[in-house]
Amino acid sequence: MTNQQSWHLRELLWPTVLLATVVGLDIALGPDVPLNGSYALAAVLAAALTSPRRTAVMGGLAVVLSVASATWNDSFLTTGWSVRLMLCTGLAVLAFVLARIRDTKEAALRHMTVVANTAQRALLRAIPREVGPLAVATRYVSATHEALVGGDLYEVAASPYGVRVLVGDVRGKGLDAVQLAGTVLGAFRKSAYEEPSLPALASDLDAVVTAVGGDEDFVTALVAEFHDDGTATFVNLAHHEPVLVTADGAPSFVATGEPVPPLGMGPTAESVTTSWPVGARMLFYTDGLVEARDRSGIFFDLPGNASALMQGDLEEALDRLLGALREHGGATVRDDVALLLLEHRPG
Repeated sequence: MTNQQSWHLRELLWPTVLLATVVGLDIALGPDVPLNGSYALAAVLAAALTSPRRTAVMGGLAVVLSVASATWNDSFLTTGWSVRLMLCTGLAVLAFVLARIRDTKEAALRHMTVVANTAQRALLRAIPREVGPLAVATRYVSATHEALVGGDLYEVAASPYGVRVLVGDVRGKGLDAVQLAGTVLGAFRKSAYEEPSLPALASDLDAVVTAVGGDEDFVTALVAEFHDDGTATFVNLAHHEPVLVTADGAPSFVATGEPVPPLGMGPTAESVTTSWPVGARMLFYTDGLVEARDRSGIFFDLPGNASALMQGDLEEALDRLLGALREHGGATVRDDVALLLLEHRPG
């Protein structure tokens, strides 16, 4: 038996149990309390769990047993038996119709999900594992069911001025947030190669958000630029500071300067340059990581979990961090989480 066949049998388990239970009660109660009109409740349950074809099978079985109930209730061709048989048949037909409607809607949803996922994969392109002096790993966990991405964003560009990184979080959720995130990413992919300074790049992004966003739309963002000499330059637009992890020291937040207003609110950006040693790792992230709460309302402890980012390769480190996040929040992600982990490689 294949896994698919086994799954189909499991789909029919509870409808079969319900049908057997109702038939058993009908036999036990006798002709004084006939229940054959309710046999098709099993088909109604099947309509919510399985395909129209298997729902029809369950409905047909219910009707056959409803006919056979005349033998143990001694009610063949009586008015009550006939009415209950028609009720059972009507419920079986209704269950089949409901199953067809559900199946059609699910097929449409699957189609739309494929289309949305294709568009979303184009929005967040696959980032190479090595860009200049950086090794790179990314993760995106969407809080929206059946979606790959939402309003969080990240991108890496090997520009003539250094490897440039963008991590951001669009205010709000849903399609509008995804559209604005796509606009910001498109602007970054162009300006990252043209603007010689990060403040000028931030101004370009702000102009785009201001032009296409609404009055209350904004994007928190962190723009970084990594150079071959081991230095990194940052412009912080109301975003979280990245975490730096070294092999011989405790995790620390990178000083990126005083945050200025987010994109869309006319920030006057200033850059800050710092150094980071070869072999160190730097984590960029969005709100969903540090604002996740457990059942007691306690926030996720990023510093306490960041030291594990030095264990294993970059992919394993991010998987371990997301595992800790899900364990903290009870396996439920309530907000989008975008993660970008960089390692400074020698040479």
